[in-house]
Amino acid sequence: MSNSINYALLFSTPYSSPTDNILNTLYGGGSTNSLGAANPLQALQSAETNQTKDISTTAQEPQVARDIATFNTAVMSAKTPAALLQNPTVMKVLLTANGMSDQIPFTALTQKALLSNLSDPKSLANQLNATDSRWKPVVSTYNFATQGLAVIQQPSVLSKLANAYAEVTWRQSLDATTPGLSNALSFRAQASTVTSVDQILGDPVLRDVVTTALNIPLQIAFQDIPAQEKAISTRLDITKLKDPHFVDTFTQEYLLNKANAANPSTSQPSLDQLASQANGLVV
Repeated sequence: MSNSINYALLFSTPYSSPTDNILNTLYGGGSTNSLGAANPLQALQSAETNQTKDISTTAQEPQVARDIATFNTAVMSAKTPAALLQNPTVMKVLLTANGMSDQIPFTALTQKALLSNLSDPKSLANQLNATDSRWKPVVSTYNFATQGLAVIQQPSVLSKLANAYAEVTWRQSLDATTPGLSNALSFRAQASTVTSVDQILGDPVLRDVVTTALNIPLQIAFQDIPAQEKAISTRLDITKLKDPHFVDTFTQEYLLNKANAANPSTSQPSLDQLASQANGLVV
């Protein structure tokens, strides 16, 4: 069974299966926006249907094209990883493509983390990974500490990074019209790989989707880890994330809650209300 929402039961427009996520190809993990739909569930359908075309369009946008060209030139002319990571555009493209654009402002920290040797348990990347599980896979992928520039200078890696940068840029643009849509797409791609509550807490995207869908207050972040784990485990059976139907419904709940939080005066209908409008079926 494919992981797709049966939108036909909710809306009159047909549904097309989403294209493969390029980030999954490289990291386990983005154009103009052709959405235009106010309803978050319709926006999700449109994003998945038009993903390939929209990512291709984004890659051709002047700023994105310049960023990718600058990145490729810098990578191929660099002499050392440390020198390469001094380039702001390199850091922008590399971190964005790996789903870590929120770390761009922390220049010194990110540079040191990316140069870490994961075989050293005291390395910065290992320390950061304790609370943000994105670090270890990224550092391991490029392995600057032991492989130098050998990995990132491979043509296939440069191509995948360019595609990933365009995809993430596209995903980020979706949030301008539909809050949380970027995270919703990422969650649907990652959900079946989740095996623990700690994995959710250590990933900003998973944390946002799960806590929002479950109506867990943001203040939970100020509690100790056991309390955060309990808040999720008592409300969510992790094994259900391998069920495509459950993931569909859970993602819908997230988007509706996100929309309601962003626009409390014009709140979206609940899933129960949508189900009623669709003859009681949300599958």
